[in-house]
Amino acid sequence: MGRPDQGKRRLERQLERRLVDYCMYFYLLKRREFIRLLGGAVTWPVATRERTPRIGLLMMYAQSDARGQSFAGAFRGGLNELGWTEGRNIQLEYRWATSDPQTIERCAKDLVALQPELILSSSAPTTAALLQETRTIPILFGNLADPVGSGFVASLSKPGGNITGFINVEPAITGTWLELLKTMAQRVTRVAAVFNPDAAPYIGSYLDALKAVAPSFAIEVAAAPVRDRSELEPVIAAHARERGGGMMVMPDGFMFAFQGDVVALAARYRIPATYFFRSFPEQGGLLSYANEIVDNYRRAAAYAHRIINGEKPSALPVQSPVKFELVINRKTASGLGLEVPPALLARADAVID
Repeated sequence: MGRPDQGKRRLERQLERRLVDYCMYFYLLKRREFIRLLGGAVTWPVATRERTPRIGLLMMYAQSDARGQSFAGAFRGGLNELGWTEGRNIQLEYRWATSDPQTIERCAKDLVALQPELILSSSAPTTAALLQETRTIPILFGNLADPVGSGFVASLSKPGGNITGFINVEPAITGTWLELLKTMAQRVTRVAAVFNPDAAPYIGSYLDALKAVAPSFAIEVAAAPVRDRSELEPVIAAHARERGGGMMVMPDGFMFAFQGDVVALAARYRIPATYFFRSFPEQGGLLSYANEIVDNYRRAAAYAHRIINGEKPSALPVQSPVKFELVINRKTASGLGLEVPPALLARADAVID
């Protein structure tokens, strides 16, 4: 007959083994559950990476520019809605390049050197500079007029390479611009299409679309290329002197960068004009009909989310604009001796008095 203390020790060892078995069981159970949940969360922001994902933003604006800040803010807001918070689970690297080519090139080099997961580009010049620096880091443009005509993508449906994004305008919109100008200023019979050929290598498709629809409005179209800021006044003044003259400012980065000069010259020479972004009438231009570009940057966040989670830019089609707005400056119309037709006022999304 064994001693009582030996039986007690045997019982303690049995209890210890059972405790270890229970602990191992619950460990394996929780581990399997964790793996199952992780496998089903492929669309969540990945918080277990070796490093926090990084996105570069190359903006062709001064850091103090309210428009550039609104675009960056819309992109940031879109990321927040998808679970990405700057400084917590994602890093955003900003470069404010203005329109100076050397500054754009330097900023593009800086961002590529950081090897981010992707880079957001705000214009044709910034996109061209980035493609000069990398053909591997994904590039996402938020605001281009014609990425195919610029040679950035193979097609809208299948962009190819390391780039995709969002366009703000398509050639067919020129018909709407012409209709609005003719409705506002019926005396217009000749329209100068003002653009910078260096900033708009795609301009041919826009001019073709414009010339195709012009006869239906009894309007003659003249191309008015401007290569430098100093050429703006002589070109605009020359067309203003012609009887029935009007102006259509075509979409390109140069015209956007010098919109203050363009609007002031149109007012000085009393020439009715249409514009491709609402900031022109906000500064005194007659009217604009345009994509709500802020919406492009908000939508771009969804593509950024997909790229960070492993999708290739080449498989993501270039997206067309979905939100448009008509902005009319009634004070400018009055200064030109024009009265805004009631039907046009009813169509307007914003009227500036």
